[in-house]
Amino acid sequence: MRLYHVAIGLVSLLSTVSGAMTIGANWGTQATHPLDPSIVVRLLRENGIQKVKLFDADYDTLKALGKSGIEVMVGIPNDMLATLASSMKAAEKWVSKNVSAHVTSNNVNIRYVAVGNEPFLQTYNGSFLRTTFPALQNVQSALIKAGLGNSVKVTVPLNADVYESSSGLPSDGDFRADIHDLMLAIVKFLNDATAPFTVNIYPFISLYSDADFPVDYAFFDGNANPVNDGGTSYYNMFDANYDTLVHALQKNGFGNLPIIVGEIGWPTDGDRNANIEYAQRFNQGFMSHISSGKGTPLKPNADINAYLFSLIDEDAKSVDPGNFERHWGVFTFDGMPKYAFNLGTTNTGALIPARRVNYLERKWCVMKPSAKLDDPQVPLSVSYACGLADCTRLGYGTSCASLDSRGNISYAFNSYFQIQNQLDDACKFPNLSTITKTDPSTGTCKFEVMIEPYYGGAVQAPGHAKKALGLVVGLILFFLKIV
Repeated sequence: MRLYHVAIGLVSLLSTVSGAMTIGANWGTQATHPLDPSIVVRLLRENGIQKVKLFDADYDTLKALGKSGIEVMVGIPNDMLATLASSMKAAEKWVSKNVSAHVTSNNVNIRYVAVGNEPFLQTYNGSFLRTTFPALQNVQSALIKAGLGNSVKVTVPLNADVYESSSGLPSDGDFRADIHDLMLAIVKFLNDATAPFTVNIYPFISLYSDADFPVDYAFFDGNANPVNDGGTSYYNMFDANYDTLVHALQKNGFGNLPIIVGEIGWPTDGDRNANIEYAQRFNQGFMSHISSGKGTPLKPNADINAYLFSLIDEDAKSVDPGNFERHWGVFTFDGMPKYAFNLGTTNTGALIPARRVNYLERKWCVMKPSAKLDDPQVPLSVSYACGLADCTRLGYGTSCASLDSRGNISYAFNSYFQIQNQLDDACKFPNLSTITKTDPSTGTCKFEVMIEPYYGGAVQAPGHAKKALGLVVGLILFFLKIV
């Protein structure tokens, strides 16, 4: 979904409304077996999550949010920007179908439209530089024409790489030189429309991409050596990154523009630094940090309006940025909490799992005990399975890193078997596989049983898993000592 620079959920949005704390969540649906939207809405409500951010305008998802009281930010994917930028009629049609109809007929509380998602990432090579701003303008005009200009605001979720600091200090923050004029045009437009600036900030990505990044600086424990910026001390990366943006806005005359942190969080698998311990430490620390009301050094006592990424794991996301991409959720794919996390919204202080989730039969596809590791069909079968399934839990530092060669093969087979809804033919790797009713899970490595498929508006997308092939198969073949 994104390729990060400094830096796609649970997105946690804390604000004070009539003295009450409200919490929101980013809800992505790039999954082979997404939960029924009605189950997710109930999950949101039972956990006291009162705001949600979507990455598209799926009809069933929006319909399920009707009459829920949950505040919604609905998204427009990047691949739609060119159409909306070039045609006012297309923008009006989109608003009519995806905003007006749901607001008036389904009583969906839509408050924001997110036009694109991180469209100015440098890895996109300028693909959306000419379409994002015109699309933003047209959608805003369409909202005004529909009589929604005051109640629904536009925004553009941007990656933190749209601004930079020549010295690395927040006080030198400014917008990226190659898009400086474009960013100022967008910022002025948002300011005139009383709309927020939305940015995604990811301390995890800094740790992932830089082996020398100080680990404690990613968290909120106060244990890191502070960065001194002209007498102002920064004890965590989030505050420094956020204030770099604030300085960039102030430097260009828009210091009062509201800021939403569109995505922030920590993954739990797929990398040695993506684990339960770090995710709990970061997310709980972030919640405590922003609920304290202390703001940041440059914005003391400010309410930080932020979305913690993400709500539920998505096993069909692109793994181009890394295998961790499929493991950002606070909940697993079936709506089960991953770790203790206090949102401050339930009597127990604990996350409440999804209810009424139906699973397939408790059976697994594994490698036959009699099968040989040196069978020439092994690498071909593993490549096929992982190319159409999700093997991102296999590799150094992951939850399944302790598996032996046979365990890795079994995990690959079972992932494919479950994603294919346990079809008998999905466990017929030539002379290699067998179905068992004995759970092969071990230690931290869980062999999943898939949930029953939901055939509503969300896309069933096992084909997206092919993008995992290049990163994962090599790891498995390494374990097998074939390469």
